[in-house]
Amino acid sequence: MAWNWQQEEWPVFTYEEEASAHYETRFLHEAGVVRGAIKHLTEDSKTRLTIDLISDEAITTSEIEGEILNRDSVQSSMRRNFGLETGNRKIPPAEQGIAAMMTDLYRHYDSPLSEKQLFTWHRMLAQGRNDLTDIGTYRTGPSPMQVVSGPIGNPKVHFEAPSANAVKREMNRFLSWFNHTAPNGPQPLPALTRAGIAHLYFVSIHPFEDGNGRIGRALSEQSLSQCLGHPTLIALSHTISKNRSAYYKALEENNKELAITGWLVYFAQTVLEAQRYTQRLIDFLIEKTKLYDRLRGQLNPRQEKALARMFREGLEGFKGGLSADNYLKITDTSRATATRDLQDLLEKGALRKTGEFKHTRYWLNVLTDSVED
Repeated sequence: MAWNWQQEEWPVFTYEEEASAHYETRFLHEAGVVRGAIKHLTEDSKTRLTIDLISDEAITTSEIEGEILNRDSVQSSMRRNFGLETGNRKIPPAEQGIAAMMTDLYRHYDSPLSEKQLFTWHRMLAQGRNDLTDIGTYRTGPSPMQVVSGPIGNPKVHFEAPSANAVKREMNRFLSWFNHTAPNGPQPLPALTRAGIAHLYFVSIHPFEDGNGRIGRALSEQSLSQCLGHPTLIALSHTISKNRSAYYKALEENNKELAITGWLVYFAQTVLEAQRYTQRLIDFLIEKTKLYDRLRGQLNPRQEKALARMFREGLEGFKGGLSADNYLKITDTSRATATRDLQDLLEKGALRKTGEFKHTRYWLNVLTDSVED
């Protein structure tokens, strides 16, 4: 079986430009809408939004690769990177590493891509790892770099990357392509097209012993940010993670040929969905500010603690809604007091209720897309 990098025309990808043209237009329009919405946030809210979005991306880009990180540790590390007080919380190496890489991406998105930057990101990702031979450098092992699934005795090979001795040459070509196709380069490409090719091109080379997926998605976000002239702050990994099987299927369907229209359409649709999620999150933050402004001085400490906990769950809220038992655990109060508190929050318009009796559930009363979805 021949892979894309074994084709005679590699690495010249071909695609139908008209298939993505309307997605490119929508992306730029929606980027302007998101940018405009952020301007309505206070500086404190902007910082919280930035940290929340980057933290979520850090967590979900790792989840896609099967690595489950501690959310509080990632957010603490991110707040520390942004110069905010985080206390003396001890943060594990993996959480520190992905937070450092995502912070670096946010701050230096406009820099030309270099081998040094990629090696720095890889060292960040590999913090605390003692199972890797090549850290902060391209892979050198003699064994084929394969993406496989299934039993050890009869694995299915989804992809095999170029040999280690070809990686340096391939990456030099990739770096040249990435910088030449930037908005200020000699051969600029449309935003979604460039970001989509960048991801597929990079993971086809698979230059590192581990971390290729995470770095590949970071490169897509860097590419989009460069085309917009500011950090995208879109939930790309969050959106991919929601339908991981479609992501891997799209990659597998486009790793044997250089005609990649299907991949670019999939990628464009994913980016637009990520933009919509980001817009919802911004609306959610704005509504949160309005709610707190309206109820200032009217809530007791238990109610404030419960609302803060609910807002921490984000757009989706508590799975299945907040129950009275949830409230009891959060506030450590009696059932009678919890009942009075929850009724008061309903009357004040902070919460809304669904169901009856033991099926009663509470939801934040904010004017965004339904959080029960």
